Amino acid sequence: MTSTDDVLRVLIADDEALVRGGFRVLIDAEPGMTVVGEAGDGEAAVALARRTRPHVVLMDIRMPGVDGLAATREITADPALAGVHVLVLTTFDHDEYVIEALGVGAAGFLVKNTEPRQLLHGIRVVAGGEALLSPGLTRRLVARLVDRPGTPRVDHAVLDQLTAREREIVGLVAHGLSNEDIAEALTISRATVRTHVGRAMVKVGAHDRAQLVVIAYQNHLVDPPDPS
Repeated sequence: MTSTDDVLRVLIADDEALVRGGFRVLIDAEPGMTVVGEAGDGEAAVALARRTRPHVVLMDIRMPGVDGLAATREITADPALAGVHVLVLTTFDHDEYVIEALGVGAAGFLVKNTEPRQLLHGIRVVAGGEALLSPGLTRRLVARLVDRPGTPRVDHAVLDQLTAREREIVGLVAHGLSNEDIAEALTISRATVRTHVGRAMVKVGAHDRAQLVVIAYQNHLVDPPDPS
């Protein structure tokens, strides 16, 4: 039997009641997951996140009033919600939405026509502190980010603080490898990978793994992939 502490707590934020209901049925039927609340707009999502402290918020981008991007920004900026990860769900598979969502702190991005099993997997990935970006989406995103006007850069003195091993691991993270993949590739433990990733995030000011990926490409710590 799964203990209460082991259950992943999910908050659903979408302005369509039918969509929220469908997600609730799917998530509540999955062992080890439960829906702790539903919100029809961004303002309600932030309030519910503060009240229920979910592990993951499934956040629609386009909602009336306070939209999903603004709500994500507010959640990720609140130190009291440091353990809350936002997984953006939208029908809009456009690069600009992805860039904005990651820019305000989303841990991942999925379109709403994602297969149910992929959504459940995505919730677990994000809850575990991993970034969730499809390879194809990442290639297009990176191509847009690298030389985007106004893109913030991390000071070179800060980047110089990264050790050779941290740079190596950040590069692997940016190419989409999970902690388990990195541990296997470098023949080190997952705990060691987590330590290096955590230290690199602190040094460059990344609030989550997804932003670490963005910073890595923006500051040319890794070569951008072919966007084709």
